Amino acid sequence: MNFSRLNISSKQAEGILLRLYNLEGSAWPLPGEMDFNFKIQTLASNDYILKISRPNDTLELLDFQQQLLQYIEATGSHLIAPKVVQDIYGKSLSEITDAYGHRRHVRLLTWIPGRIWSDVNPQLDDLRFSLGKQFGLLTKTLQGFDHDMAHREFVWDVAQALWTKDHIALFKGEEKDILSSFLEQFEASQKPYALLRKAVVHNDANDNNIIVSEDLRKPTVKAAIDYGDSVYTQIINDLAIACAYAMMNHNDPLDAALPVVKGYHSAFPLLEEELDYLYITIAMRLVISVTKSAINKIKEPDNKYLLISEKPAWAVLKKWHLTSMAFATYSFRWACGYTAHPHEEKFIEWSESNTFYLSDLFPSIGKNDIHSLDLSVSGKWVGHQEEFNDLALFEFKINQLQKKVPHKIIAGGYLEPRVLYTSSAYHKIGNSGKESRTIHLGIDFWIPHGTPVCALLDGEVVMAVNDAGDKEYGGLVVLKHARGTLIFYTLYGHLSVKSATRHNVGDLIKKGDIIGLLGNYPENGNWVPHLHFQMMLSLLDYKTDFPGVAYHRQMEVWKGICPNPNLLFKLRPLDQKNSVSNNDLIRYRKQHLGKSLSLQYKVPVKMVRGSGQYLIDQYGKSYLDTVNNVAHVGHENYGVVKAGQDQMALINTNTRYLHEYINTLTKELLETLPPRLNVVHFVNSGSEANELAIRMVKAATGERDIIASEFGYHGNTNSCVAISSYKFDSKGGQGAPEHTHIFPIPDAFRGKYRGNNTASAYADEVQRQIDKVRKKGRGVGAFIIEPIISCGGQIELPKGFLNEAYKKIRAAGGLCISDEVQVGCGRVGKTFWGFQLHDVAPDIITIGKPLGNGHPLAAVVCTQDVANAFANGMEYFNTFGGNPVSCAIGAEVLRIVKQENLQENARLIGQFLKSELKTLAKTFPIIGEVRGQGLFLGIELVDSDLNPLPKQTDYLVNRMKDHGILMSSDGPSGNVLKIKPPMIFTKANAKDLIFYLSQILNEDFMKSGNID
Repeated sequence: MNFSRLNISSKQAEGILLRLYNLEGSAWPLPGEMDFNFKIQTLASNDYILKISRPNDTLELLDFQQQLLQYIEATGSHLIAPKVVQDIYGKSLSEITDAYGHRRHVRLLTWIPGRIWSDVNPQLDDLRFSLGKQFGLLTKTLQGFDHDMAHREFVWDVAQALWTKDHIALFKGEEKDILSSFLEQFEASQKPYALLRKAVVHNDANDNNIIVSEDLRKPTVKAAIDYGDSVYTQIINDLAIACAYAMMNHNDPLDAALPVVKGYHSAFPLLEEELDYLYITIAMRLVISVTKSAINKIKEPDNKYLLISEKPAWAVLKKWHLTSMAFATYSFRWACGYTAHPHEEKFIEWSESNTFYLSDLFPSIGKNDIHSLDLSVSGKWVGHQEEFNDLALFEFKINQLQKKVPHKIIAGGYLEPRVLYTSSAYHKIGNSGKESRTIHLGIDFWIPHGTPVCALLDGEVVMAVNDAGDKEYGGLVVLKHARGTLIFYTLYGHLSVKSATRHNVGDLIKKGDIIGLLGNYPENGNWVPHLHFQMMLSLLDYKTDFPGVAYHRQMEVWKGICPNPNLLFKLRPLDQKNSVSNNDLIRYRKQHLGKSLSLQYKVPVKMVRGSGQYLIDQYGKSYLDTVNNVAHVGHENYGVVKAGQDQMALINTNTRYLHEYINTLTKELLETLPPRLNVVHFVNSGSEANELAIRMVKAATGERDIIASEFGYHGNTNSCVAISSYKFDSKGGQGAPEHTHIFPIPDAFRGKYRGNNTASAYADEVQRQIDKVRKKGRGVGAFIIEPIISCGGQIELPKGFLNEAYKKIRAAGGLCISDEVQVGCGRVGKTFWGFQLHDVAPDIITIGKPLGNGHPLAAVVCTQDVANAFANGMEYFNTFGGNPVSCAIGAEVLRIVKQENLQENARLIGQFLKSELKTLAKTFPIIGEVRGQGLFLGIELVDSDLNPLPKQTDYLVNRMKDHGILMSSDGPSGNVLKIKPPMIFTKANAKDLIFYLSQILNEDFMKSGNID
């Protein structure tokens, strides 16, 4: 029938509402497959849903739905569900005849307020858990309910899904192969599947049938609506449908499904045998969906609702086909609190009564004691990544360690989080950004190449291959072992290719037989010689390989599949792992560290390693760092690390002895500065630098009065806090001291003077402070400001302001200080120093820890006149300022900046990033302004009235962290995102930052405006 003759308009719906229910209201169409649905808003502000059937729909089916809702109302006091509204005749089911003479049935239900699932962004784990829980509660409530129509033939019943076989010809190529594979698998499982528990279930948890709360930060599922697909079927099918829709639009569908499974099980406990069929029932729901779409495209090409899930269904179906059914099932078991592998406990029991010796594995060595080696991400032995990748060096270290423990075998590694795996095969993009396989699943035995490796047990060869490639296994053998009904496998990796591949699949190996010889690099996967020994209770779907490293998010499941090999050897050193939880660290900090110390992020992160523009937590997760400008040339830059180590191995003393590095660093520094700035004093921090600058001012001018910007920050010492409005005008502060004079922050976006040409107005504000000092009968000591104000919100100074301000200060007899702690050393790109952006020449500049790449090194550079005035007879001595180690590090940092052209990199990448951010602002007006220079940028978030949005800023910072990107906020209102990454930040890094910013900016809370 032509769809236009089936359709019901909003105007028609309003007339039906008035005629049958005596209600006046407005009708808005809603999606629906069978019924024509309308949201009704009445004059009394009561909302309803009006459902009008298609012509000649089955009355018994509609009665089933009405009775089901009435049953929930009577028995499900803990559930929210639509309630049946009777018509003016007291009927729950009404009837009309349409304009074409067709009989239709009409129902009116109460409206459930909230948002539908498809309108909610993001859909995070807690929300998906609540989805599973809601439908589990619904299934629990419906226990005991039945109706004849619940047992009908129904195409959307997963149990009846084999009807789709008749339509396989509608598909071609890959799609046909995928459907055929799932259909064969489902058909083969019919007998045991038919025996699973059954009940009446909702059967249609699609994204238009789920009502979510209005809470934009922590939304939960409130209710299920549209019970039109309810049916008597296997209970597991109901969960499968909820998972199938919840998995859509996620990179990792299995990971997205697990919270749904947990939630369902928490409300309605699932049986182990039911979980064995969850994978295939999820697939079959998707098979039904794409098959129905293919049919409907032919039948009703104008009905867009019928095609609404086709693209996402195909996308998730293709990903699901690539997901191991066995691994998915083990994951579902773990999510429900069962052992991941059903034979895990049986294996542990068997291992408890069987002990093996290392001399069984390596009889030619004859050692049975272990020296445990920690190669974890936080372990110190592994050293710098550059050193680990130097195989000759790593092997030398192993050999030296072996000499210290000649009677032991060096071993370790089970469940260690490692960052040694640099091949792209170890990384993927998950549901929250980049993920890396870091959790080591076996034990490594570090013994010489050529060492024979023998079988611990009788077994059958199931793999004997050359797993070629960088950081792969090389020669690999896997044996299958049967002990009664218990089946398990042992894996031997990094053998020589020749010794591994001499076996054939199916060969029987006896205990004590030589499996192979340990290989050398590069044939062993390009590793220092060692045996990777691993236990498995399942091969999953692998034929010629098996993971030796897992994703941290999946660690508990992999623990169940790959038990600890030390269960066989029972060697205590291999089980000794001492770690302090993050909660324990936080608890101790709160008790014993300064009470004003803060932690970044709502869920703090423990960082244990740095690498270039990344910080790495204790699980091996890498975070792109856009915040820590102190690591100027990259976290743990190898050249900087080596410079410090080499000098520390020689001598570290003070400036009262001659050493070359203080002169070397001075020369490197002065090469970047104008000739008038030519005297250097080295200190340990930016605070010390500004403290010393203030002393110089007093010595050179005889004055104590300092003029500084509102919201400026210059350090944490007494003198520095006294000139830092960011501190004394904020919580805990007591306002400006007597000798500090603050002018309004020169912010042309939201400051006192806005727009273009504000330089003179702000310079006049500086003059007002000069006049104020003079009225008190005193002179001006100095004017201090950052060339881009950092803590004040990455504020770029108006063009010409600094030039005018400097003139006014000098006319008053004061000195000009440029605080370069944040912006110096090439960060602003166009120039090496921030003051050079403004074409001015300060009398003093202060430099902070970026000079030392995080090592405590800073400097004050001044003119000869200032230096001479400061040298008034009182010696300036700083025990560690200018020490050889610090100077060696500082010189190396400056060399790297110059040799690797990092100033130009800052200019180019900063220019690209700033342009992309401005483009982003056109899509997301919450971005009020993008500002800054080079790799020192700010993004200010405001509403349409330019009011700051600190809550949205905080939300964004924390959500970006969830996606593996570190950001931070600042500014007087906490609404400015700071971007000041290590100077080696790349264009690819910038693109990642923009991509995830766009994702988070599109989330509901970010689009909500100013929220209290």
